[in-house]
Order: sequence, then C-alpha cells, then structure tokens
Amino acid sequence: MTEKKTWPRMQEMKEAGEKIVMITAYDYASATMAQNAGVDFILVGDSLGNVVQGCDNTLPVTVDEIIYHSKMVRRGAPDTCVVGDMPFGSYEVTIEEGVRNAIRMMKEGGCDGVKLEGGIERAPLIKALTEASVPVMAHIGMTPQKIAQMGGFKVQGKSVEAAQKLIDAAKELEAAGAVQVLMECVPAPLATKITESLHVPTIGIGAGAGCDGQVLVWYDLAGMYDKFCPKFVKKYAEAGKMITNAMAEYVSEVKGGQFPDDAHSFALKNADEILPRLY
Repeated sequence: MTEKKTWPRMQEMKEAGEKIVMITAYDYASATMAQNAGVDFILVGDSLGNVVQGCDNTLPVTVDEIIYHSKMVRRGAPDTCVVGDMPFGSYEVTIEEGVRNAIRMMKEGGCDGVKLEGGIERAPLIKALTEASVPVMAHIGMTPQKIAQMGGFKVQGKSVEAAQKLIDAAKELEAAGAVQVLMECVPAPLATKITESLHVPTIGIGAGAGCDGQVLVWYDLAGMYDKFCPKFVKKYAEAGKMITNAMAEYVSEVKGGQFPDDAHSFALKNADEILPRLY
C-alpha cells in the first residue's frame, strides 16, 4: 500500500534533508502522471488561468474553478497531498470570507490545504485558517495576483530593505501557523537564508537550490505552453511539439484517405446479403 503524502511527512523530509517535489497540475490525467512519477504534492494553481484558460494573468480564476479542477486532481492522485490555490478576490475582503472559501476548497474540492499570496498582512488570515484546521502554504516574493501593483513579473528582495521585508514576512507567517512557505522569484542566496531561518519547509520557484523543495507548472516542464517561458523553467520534454505533430499526421491521413483503414474499422459479416436489403 502506498504511503499517503501528508504535511507532517513533508516536515519530516525537511528535518531529514530530503528534497520535496511539487508540481502544479489541473486534471485527472496530469495528476495521475504526477503521482506515478513520485511527486510529493500537487498544487492546483490559479496558473490554470494562463495555461488552461488562455488568460493573460491569473486574476479571472474563481473559487468554483479551483474546486472543479481540484476534484479531478484528487481522483487522479489519491495518495498525494493536494493544495488548492486561493484565487484573487477569495480572501482579501474579509478574514471570514477567506476562511469560508478555504473550507469549501477542502470540503468540496478534496484539497489537503490551501495556498495564498501575500506578506505580513496575511498573518491574521493564516492564524484564523489554522484555528479552523486548514493547513496553509504561504506564498511570498513575486506574487502573480499583485501583477498590476508590482508592474510586471519582477525578481523580489534585491535591496536590503526589500530582502529584510521578505525575511520578516516569512517568519511572521510561520508564527501565524503556515505549514510551508513558497518563494517565487527570490534571489537564491536570500531564499537560502530564509530557508535556514524557518522551521517549516520552503518551496522554491525561481528561488534557487537552497529551498527545501521545488515546484514547476507541468505544462512548462513538459513543453506544453509556449506563450511565455520564465527563466526559472527547465523544459524536460517538448510534448507540445510532439502532440502537434501527431495531430498534423492525423489531419493528413484523414484528408488523404489513409485513416481509418481496415485495422481501425469494424467489419460486417454477410455484408453482401444484408446491405442489398436496406433502403
């Protein structure tokens, strides 16, 4: 029987120096592949707005959409820890609304916890979620939901003041109850220092090898999304090109009459007797 991946298990991994692997996935097929590959946990990210829905940013994604995709991921990866991304507008207005939406994501979507973006200002919400038995992954650094405020996708923590702000935020969010801290687009030496200063695991995306674990969007690592490729993405395959070529071959064979052939069709016994009787 496969051991279910849990938050306490990943805490043990940090303490043992064992790296944690996270993938962002959005449906049954990708979740099944991720679990079979040995991924520790899956983030149902609001990045689905980009790679699944074709939006320019993550802002249009809703709680209902995260729940919808989480259900598929849960069915595909029953033994993997699944984290639901709290989308823009689902937790900023009031703490009560944030707790209500997070509970929905766990009850209806089957998530094992939630991820939310922000710095020290999110500490009260994380405390409330923790008290409501909702495990929280905090997300600091470059936070895509603040794309308009930040003026674009930019590396964070490049000055003394900005770096100290990230360190303070990480410690404050851990104290509030966050079980993990994700850092995005943070200089590697700074991310390493933050990792060393925290008891809980850190997950990096564009934050260097000093984090306790790493996360990539599966569409990116498999070469399935060509609209934008961040510097921190390593493409482990060119699945998009391979699938496009397969589709093009299918188009060519249908138009040329090669498909379907006899091997991919069903025969009719006694066709010479049956067909003439039809009208």
